[in-house]
Amino acid sequence: MTTQKLRYIIEVVNKGSISEASKVLFISQPSLSNAIKEVEEQLGFDIFIRTNKGVVLSQEGAEFLGYARQVVEQEDLLRERYLKIKPYRQLFSISTQHYAFVVRAFVNFVKKYGQDEYEFVFKDTRTYEILDDVKTLRSEIGVIYLNNFNEKILRNFIEQHGLIFNPLFVAKPHIFIGANNPLAKKTKVYLEDLEEYTCLSYEQGENNSFYYSEEILSTLVHKKNIKVSDRATIFNLMIGLNAYTISTGVINPDLNGEGIVAIPLEVDETITVGSIAHKKITLSKLAKNFIKEFKKELSNKDFNNHIEENINLVFKKNNSFDDFYENITKIEKFSHSFCPTTTVETTPSPNQAINSEDVNITGSLG
Repeated sequence: MTTQKLRYIIEVVNKGSISEASKVLFISQPSLSNAIKEVEEQLGFDIFIRTNKGVVLSQEGAEFLGYARQVVEQEDLLRERYLKIKPYRQLFSISTQHYAFVVRAFVNFVKKYGQDEYEFVFKDTRTYEILDDVKTLRSEIGVIYLNNFNEKILRNFIEQHGLIFNPLFVAKPHIFIGANNPLAKKTKVYLEDLEEYTCLSYEQGENNSFYYSEEILSTLVHKKNIKVSDRATIFNLMIGLNAYTISTGVINPDLNGEGIVAIPLEVDETITVGSIAHKKITLSKLAKNFIKEFKKELSNKDFNNHIEENINLVFKKNNSFDDFYENITKIEKFSHSFCPTTTVETTPSPNQAINSEDVNITGSLG
């Protein structure tokens, strides 16, 4: 088994199909399939489950991928540190519900950690697709919310598929409306105030269950209701139709614009926003760096000034995201306990660059 083959497997996961990965890797599809088959035979289990739509990771394959990424990252560090060789193209993917504060954290992450070559995927998408992306490792991290209504169903999915939910903050519900909406003059609104206004919500496609709704109170019947698929449209409709949507109340003027305001909604509900990831898989270096930027976004002055009266941060100033890091550290220790003797052996001459084909993986993989 070579690190080159590990890179092949990681690329197949990123693309979701062997044929698409072969195009990026500049090798033939049969050659790529054979390389993966050789690794599977060596391991004694199938890394991928083949389907009509492409390939998905098996349960064993998902765990193996975590170790593969660690080994590849260590090789990149060796090449960069000692041989001054530019690291391979960086890969990272995140799936999230439609939150501007996640976008802002991602923007800061790309500015700080994006090198000369990278392929990052940021998916503002539907709730079920977020869960499925993280489950199948198309994304390392997902961002969703839980409340009393959807928590039982979503936690059941999370636990059944070996994922973990890490709460970030708890918000009181707000409505987002245009600054010229008559309701913008109020200090708070009640459900009866909204009866004559159009309710906006994100459509959830074929998995259009109340439990997957991005808005709380999804079972309420509205006289006027419009479902949309993207954030830009929902904000345009708020202004153009004096419509509203229900969310956390966290507004980023840089991304949402000055024409949108948040008004507290007086209901007995809370919104717990958090991240999801795989329990047994160590996050990549890029994923951890994104978490650092997320930490900064949740603790910056603008964020805290806006929500200090309405949002109870789970991660207070003293422990902040450290609790999340502690969880990640525990996961890493747990993963390493499965693979205590894995080593990377290299035998280049003093003036020879490390080649992926020269690096062999030995030791126990579970």
